[in-house]
Amino acid sequence: MDNINPTQSAQFSQTSMDPVKSDRIEGALEELKEHFGPDALKSGSEINSDYGHDEMETVFHLPDILITPTCTEDVSQVLRIADRYEIPVVARGGGTGLVGGSVAVEGGIMIDLAGMNKIIGIDVTNAMLITQPGVLLKDVAAYAKDHGFLYAPDPGEKTATIGGNISTNAGGMRAVKYGVTRNSVEAITVVTAPGDIVNLGGIVSKNSSGFDLKDLIIGSEGTLAIVTEARLKLFPLPKFSTSLLIPFNDYHAAISNVPRILATGIRPTALEFFEEDSIALWENYAHDSFPEKGFKAYLLLTFDGASQQAIEEAYEETAELCLAHEAADVFVLDDQSLSDQVWRARDSFLEAFKNSTSQMDEIDAVVPVGSLADMVDFTHSYSENNGIRIGGFGHAGNGNLHLYICRDDLNDRDWRTKLRLAFDALYGKAYELQGKISGEHGIGYAKRDYLVATTQPQVLTMMRAVKRALDPKNILNPQKVI
Repeated sequence: MDNINPTQSAQFSQTSMDPVKSDRIEGALEELKEHFGPDALKSGSEINSDYGHDEMETVFHLPDILITPTCTEDVSQVLRIADRYEIPVVARGGGTGLVGGSVAVEGGIMIDLAGMNKIIGIDVTNAMLITQPGVLLKDVAAYAKDHGFLYAPDPGEKTATIGGNISTNAGGMRAVKYGVTRNSVEAITVVTAPGDIVNLGGIVSKNSSGFDLKDLIIGSEGTLAIVTEARLKLFPLPKFSTSLLIPFNDYHAAISNVPRILATGIRPTALEFFEEDSIALWENYAHDSFPEKGFKAYLLLTFDGASQQAIEEAYEETAELCLAHEAADVFVLDDQSLSDQVWRARDSFLEAFKNSTSQMDEIDAVVPVGSLADMVDFTHSYSENNGIRIGGFGHAGNGNLHLYICRDDLNDRDWRTKLRLAFDALYGKAYELQGKISGEHGIGYAKRDYLVATTQPQVLTMMRAVKRALDPKNILNPQKVI
């Protein structure tokens, strides 16, 4: 396999495998054909090139075998065969990841969980939704809403699968109030590396019965086990919801208001930050006009709850606070079509950035909320001083910034050099501010070196010990995370 790293172009050739591995692949393929028909099993040239990359397209490698299972037992059968032949196995959902986490960098078997796309139902008594992992986030949210419930996690990519969200512990815009995916997963069924089916978690509301293996699996990016079913926590559907759009004439003033808002004890459902460049790129991408444009930066907040009066009290206090600290105005988005337009723009910023450049890569760093202004200041300064465009936006209420390094018209050599230096500088600054490498996109293949460089050696030793214990042959998503 070609040597792949995140600062190279995605144009990699598929190299031939060694004869020993080739024999193992052929042996596994023959066994798999005994259990899966041609609609569920593809190999070699039958596999579409889309299975060789994720959304960011910075890492490319096709699997040797593609399996589309429909149930937990199918996944167990695949892993038993893979374990016997010691063949790598990668689980894939919607392919919307940004760090190469679902790319089969060593070939082997890819399990396409998009075929496990059934919502099993809702346990009304315990307020839980039971689903297979291939169901799209947007479909889970809609199903819950139709039954009078809210599924709280709200990552920007609504066509991601629930399994992918669990794999990366995705956060999203409602994490300020409701937490990240981990906080909304009550139980999971997983298949281990040897093919055993294991149930973790439960329907109880508290549990001190030994190690919390459920939470260990969540966020492990398919390196410890493959999730095949999940019980998701639901909330009563809020009766009222209102958004605020707060513009500023200075980005520093905007971001500095975030810790002030949270210090009041107010917990908005969402608290987002973006700048004028994101709006301009979105307008060009969507051929639409952003309401109340013309300012340098914005905070976008949502408040929800059972009482309109409580919501109004919260957003009025927030508005007064921001107006006292350099806000240019406050717009209450009480018109539903206007609110939908603003949030539609926010949801499309990533695609707008991709549309604006020849190639890009992303940084998903998270820093303490009180250090957000320092991180944004550093990003602006680095971009201006080093001749490379870096734009972004973020879940300001959690300190999670999505920064996009854009190639534009840089040649190959300059792009590789500037991209590597930008990664080093921005991750270095996040580490200096006591932040972390990823807030919700995961580590995958592309960010492993930065995780190692910013993690205490003893912690890495513990992570590797867990990996060896649960996956002694290293067949589950190898070369990912650690």
